[in-house]
Amino acid sequence: MRVVIAEDHALLRDGLTRLLRAFDFDVVATVDNGPALLPALISHQPQVAIIDVRLPPTFTDEGLQAAIAARAQIPGLPVLMLSQHVEPMYAHELLTAPGGGVGYLLKDRVSDVEEFVDAVRRVAGGGTAMDPEVISQLLDRREPLAVLTAREREVLAVMAEGRSNAAIAAKLRITEKAVSKHINNILTKLNMPPSDDDNRRVLAVLAYLNA
Repeated sequence: MRVVIAEDHALLRDGLTRLLRAFDFDVVATVDNGPALLPALISHQPQVAIIDVRLPPTFTDEGLQAAIAARAQIPGLPVLMLSQHVEPMYAHELLTAPGGGVGYLLKDRVSDVEEFVDAVRRVAGGGTAMDPEVISQLLDRREPLAVLTAREREVLAVMAEGRSNAAIAAKLRITEKAVSKHINNILTKLNMPPSDDDNRRVLAVLAYLNA
């Protein structure tokens, strides 16, 4: 699986490269600044791009803007954004851009190797991988979610991470049947039709949270 990495910190960039190669990913390019990122993405057209939100020269949102621009030219380009801090505004920009295969993780998550590699693969496969802290802040900002019960909010938070029904059940220690019931209730209360497509389901909820 071809990967492009954009990270300005040399140690983290090298660590990500070594980690992914150890799991049989093909890191075809690494860049350390915003201006170099878009040409690298267009040239290599990776199966997934791992990008720091803030890159030189201004350390604002060069990584995010390059990702959005690349997805406009390469429809459906899977992008996993990394950030030092929770920045809901940047998550909103990424999630509202067209196309699936998106993720937004705090850099601390990289230390959990299995979770990080799973997130990379999920995004590459067209799924979603959202950091629980980002989801928590997005949920807190949405007053309409007051219609949901406490348990439904818990299910929604885990669902928005891109987890399957089985994974949600395991994390919350409830049955898959209960998870299915909660999800149907959530989608009904949020005026979204139930769907068997897990990725569309997650993206629909995230789109609502970021509307």
